[in-house]
Amino acid sequence: MNLAADVVLLTLGIGVLYFGAEWLVRGSVRLASSLGVSPMVVGLTVVSFGTSAPELVVCTVAALSGDTDLAIGNVMGSNLANIGLILGLTAIVRPLDVKARVVWREMPLMLLVTAGFYPLAVDLRLSQADGVILLGALAAYLVFVFQSVGDEAPEILDEYEEFIKSSKNQRASVNAEDVFWVIAGSACLVLGGTCIVVGAVQVATHLGISQVVIGLTVVAVGTSLPELATALMAAARQEADIAVGNVIGSNIFNVAGILGTAAIVRPLPIPESVLRREFPAVLLMSLLLFPLVRSGWRIGRWEGAILLTSYVAALVYLL
Repeated sequence: MNLAADVVLLTLGIGVLYFGAEWLVRGSVRLASSLGVSPMVVGLTVVSFGTSAPELVVCTVAALSGDTDLAIGNVMGSNLANIGLILGLTAIVRPLDVKARVVWREMPLMLLVTAGFYPLAVDLRLSQADGVILLGALAAYLVFVFQSVGDEAPEILDEYEEFIKSSKNQRASVNAEDVFWVIAGSACLVLGGTCIVVGAVQVATHLGISQVVIGLTVVAVGTSLPELATALMAAARQEADIAVGNVIGSNIFNVAGILGTAAIVRPLPIPESVLRREFPAVLLMSLLLFPLVRSGWRIGRWEGAILLTSYVAALVYLL
């Protein structure tokens, strides 16, 4: 195909992927809620991981097709976009008040998982054993989330409950319609993910750029659209904990869940440039959150502008 057709295929894939993620999250949230799962657990796991489903599908398809550089670039780019682009834009639209527990408990977990990528990848390869370790870290995080629900402040629990009820029309019982949305969403994710991988690889070839670069930019932003929509919706309802929690949960899932799954499907060679450039950029962007959030326990408009500017600067540097 020519470049124009490949761009159309890539764009179409992003659109199908977005709606697939939306339908999957809608059905999964309703099913989890009808089964009596805590709204906070639903918010921190089902919503966060559901909005990261596009990255999971794209990276898995890329690994199966041997386009492993695209998978690595997508994860690094998505984590950059989650913090710099999504939190930055969301805070500019509406400042985000952040609870102390986010700074002292959840953000360190995100940093720990992010930093944990380096010793596994320092040999320039994520083996299947490394994938098992990453998935084990994800399982430990899920156990932690489930066990910590009872320790949350009532106002935070109420915030998550209101978000789940208002945004996804919570049901009291399992409904066949919800199962349909899960199946339809999953099918669209696979279709959209395949289109993105094929289109992105061809576009990169036509333009003479690496798969890491195309994964870091266009693919990463496209697969991060569900996180952006969720964050903006939460911010509009003054539910900052959900906006920030969704980004943190997604970043943890991207590294531990997505790279772990992709490595098990097929061991991933890690370009040396990723450890010298993309990974440090992700780690520095994650560290940047601490002083910004700690200042007044909120991400104000000027902090959002700093995050957004840092994201653009990082892309300029990496490109």
